[in-house]
Amino acid sequence: MTVDAPTITGAPLWRRATAEFLGTGLLVTIVVGSGIAAQNLSTDTGLQLLENSLTTALGLGVLILLLAPISEAHFNPVVSLVDFTLGRRGRTGLTGGALAAYLAAQISGAIAGAVLATAMFATPTTLSTTDRATPATVLGEVVATAGLVLLIVGLTRTGRNITVIAAAVGSYIGAAYWFTSSTSFANPAVTIGRVFTDTFAGINPTSALPFIAAQLLGGGVGTALAIALFPNTSQVPD
Repeated sequence: MTVDAPTITGAPLWRRATAEFLGTGLLVTIVVGSGIAAQNLSTDTGLQLLENSLTTALGLGVLILLLAPISEAHFNPVVSLVDFTLGRRGRTGLTGGALAAYLAAQISGAIAGAVLATAMFATPTTLSTTDRATPATVLGEVVATAGLVLLIVGLTRTGRNITVIAAAVGSYIGAAYWFTSSTSFANPAVTIGRVFTDTFAGINPTSALPFIAAQLLGGGVGTALAIALFPNTSQVPD
């Protein structure tokens, strides 16, 4: 999950795109599947969110550990856009062609992940009817995504290893489920994937659009903060 730091993988693009498809798809499978399981296990909304957030935090950390050596484990169009933007000067980030491949893999993987999760629980794959977009939740998405980008750029620019990044990113997302009003989607691909399930984790298409806009804005805010706080790539002990 490196951003504006020396690349950690020399894998060919097809393999990196496959890893992004698989990682994003499994992330959405984890989010949607654990949401359905939580609904089946409890009628308490708070307990359902706890089960969903813990599963997502743990699963995301595992996916980063597994796939970062191949694709750097972006699983998120905002992270890929930041990598492309910050890495252009030093030619360490994604190229334009790689960016396009990553975005296509992430979005298609997210949709496939939602379909897989609903199939495993014998739940129809239908568009969500859950309206989530309000001024408060849109602000929550700006905050959630800005914090995620700041965390990733800060950790990579200070030379943290994959294990540290996986634990930190998983922990942040798990916490952001609770401290943001939107429950921290913080990912346009995941947002699109969650449109295709009318379950606990779903979001309807009309809410998805302002969420994605907020995530892109949050990515810009997080990038600006990261540049101000971590202007240069430097190595520090873990």
